[in-house]
Amino acid sequence: MARNTGPVCRVCRRLGDKLNLKGERCFTPKCAFEHRPYAPGQRSTRRRKISDRGLQLREKQKARAVYGVLERQFRNYYEKAVGRRGVTGAMLLRALEMRLDNVIYRLGFADSRAQARQVVSHGHISVNGRKSAIPSHVLKTGDVVTWTQRGSNSEYFKLVKEQVGGKSVPSWLSLDAENMSGRVLAPPEVEEIGAKFKPATIVEYYSR
Repeated sequence: MARNTGPVCRVCRRLGDKLNLKGERCFTPKCAFEHRPYAPGQRSTRRRKISDRGLQLREKQKARAVYGVLERQFRNYYEKAVGRRGVTGAMLLRALEMRLDNVIYRLGFADSRAQARQVVSHGHISVNGRKSAIPSHVLKTGDVVTWTQRGSNSEYFKLVKEQVGGKSVPSWLSLDAENMSGRVLAPPEVEEIGAKFKPATIVEYYSR
């Protein structure tokens, strides 16, 4: 299945939650979910009751939409999380957060994860001194994220450098705004991630 290339605001409306998929636009009056917080398509006056399975599916779809992950990729993350020590839901969430595209977003180098994926795919980012054009590259503690020569020469880099100093960075990352680099200090804690979905419910979905 290919990635969704349609209006992402329809994804938020379909899943019934504001997932902030378009970055800064989601915090402005232009946000479509604020105007139409109901599912797209023909509206029905009949209220449909969602089953427990349906609620579990919705949480899984929210996670996939937030991190821009396809079903097969997401299933692989879950299976790896099952094999690790600790709470499966927490391990799953940590793996998603440690993706390179998400780290770029968390460092403030992009306004959304979709934009971060594009920055990485275009070869603008390096990890530990080596270019990485794979958005799903899972980082480890101590990894250093910087810009490649190509990236630092782009007009986008100049715009980001002007704005990055005013953005907040989670405690599990460190940002050097002057050199436009970041470092992974530790795996993120579940509490500080602020997930828009329930990892435990996703585990229930795959456990059945």
